[in-house]
Amino acid sequence: MSRNHAPKSLAVLLRARMYPDAVGPAPPPPAPAALPPDPDPDPAASVRRWLHASVSPAVSPAPAALDRFSDGYRSLDRGGRREILRSLAADYDVPRARVRDLMRQYLSAATAAGEKEEEEHQEAAGEDGGGGGGSASAMYRMERGLREALRPKYAGFLETMNAQPGGLKLLAVIRADLLALLGEENVPVLRALDGYLKEKLVTWLSPAALTLHQITWDDPASLLEKIVAYEAVHPIRNLIDLKRRLGVGRRCFGYFHPAIPGEPLIFIEVALLKDTATSIQEVLWDDPPTPECEARSALFYSISSTQPGLSGINLGKFLLKRVIDMLRRDMPSVQIFATLSPIPGFMQWLLAKLFSQMKLAEAESQDGNLSGVTSTFRESILLPEEEKMIRDAVGEVDGRNGIELLQDILKSSQWVKSDKLSAALKSPLMRLCARYLAREKKRGKALDAVANFHLQNGAMIERINWMADQSEKGIQQSGGIMVNYMYRLENIEEYAMSYLGTGIAHTSPNLSLYLEPKGT
Repeated sequence: MSRNHAPKSLAVLLRARMYPDAVGPAPPPPAPAALPPDPDPDPAASVRRWLHASVSPAVSPAPAALDRFSDGYRSLDRGGRREILRSLAADYDVPRARVRDLMRQYLSAATAAGEKEEEEHQEAAGEDGGGGGGSASAMYRMERGLREALRPKYAGFLETMNAQPGGLKLLAVIRADLLALLGEENVPVLRALDGYLKEKLVTWLSPAALTLHQITWDDPASLLEKIVAYEAVHPIRNLIDLKRRLGVGRRCFGYFHPAIPGEPLIFIEVALLKDTATSIQEVLWDDPPTPECEARSALFYSISSTQPGLSGINLGKFLLKRVIDMLRRDMPSVQIFATLSPIPGFMQWLLAKLFSQMKLAEAESQDGNLSGVTSTFRESILLPEEEKMIRDAVGEVDGRNGIELLQDILKSSQWVKSDKLSAALKSPLMRLCARYLAREKKRGKALDAVANFHLQNGAMIERINWMADQSEKGIQQSGGIMVNYMYRLENIEEYAMSYLGTGIAHTSPNLSLYLEPKGT
């Protein structure tokens, strides 16, 4: 290892597995002399005081007050932060009493204006300059006042905080805490705060404000540590693994915002290959890599977001498109753009489906199907030949049916060590996985979050791959199955619009082999 790389390698090695706490405390700067020390021993009460000083509508908040709030909020524990969020959402909401007063005034003025409308029109027809100008001006002033009153009091605070050094990162931390709180207290006032903050973050993080940067081994060690720490799909095992992912035949691109220097908001890893890979082992253990001059396929195998507070803000869509454009320009020989993606919800969905069918069968046997209700929801999860293969592979079935056997097998990941069980499960799992990706919906869109992400970006489901991820995580999430989503450049916009309008996923003939005709 060269002398220039030694300090970096040592730094990454020492801290690579130390995942940063995105909401951890930051060292507070020295307090300005003009501000007195906080007298309240209760940390949350002190932060509330600085929050009130920062939200006060009378004057623009002093930078020192915003800094005190920021440092204080970061130092709070989980309970203290939630107390502050409840206060921010409830105490600094829309001033509804003022809105009601203004609405009464507006309606009264509008009624009076309506009664005079005919007379004003007649005057406007007979006099230069028109009539009713003063009345119209008053109405516009009242409408402007209504718009201002309908803004929550915390609006100015959030906007001013965004302009502060380090403010955007704090707002991302606040939203991450808010999303966690909403998971337990899904109340309207908190939803309103989250909706407003998300709306502002979408504006502040528009693609025009972001910089695309190719991350390489020559970048600072602090940045490489973040790539190791935030990699969410395929963990980086060691320095050799990291260097391979940034070396020949590989690319890593990140979106950066000037307000959060040295830390990507989201990054994507790309493998340059001769053909589309069918297993993650081909990508992670490709040594030596494909010569770049022979590469025809750009495979996106990992997309990781670094900020939980940006959940629901689709930065990945814009990142993907910009990376595709850059690769097309720099590497004309690359004509295939695809992913090798996990299927994180498949096994959870399948086990829930098996459990529900077992319960329905049990209820049906108990009442003798007199009502006929349960039979409406019964379905044949396994085909007859699939059930026979599972029975033969298990041997001793103890009176259990195919669904019970399949559930028992899948509850333990040990089945992958048996060639007989793996062979018996391949057909039903591949067929059910194709159904899960292409047919199972939530609010009219793909149930699987990764599938929904790529389909709404204009991809099609190209192929599902058996035993493509044999890691413990891959087996638990999807039975080892992974999927290739294909981005056909000439169809991206068409497929995206079609999916967003109908919820129907575009699939290749490869996937159609596993799908039953609709209605069967």
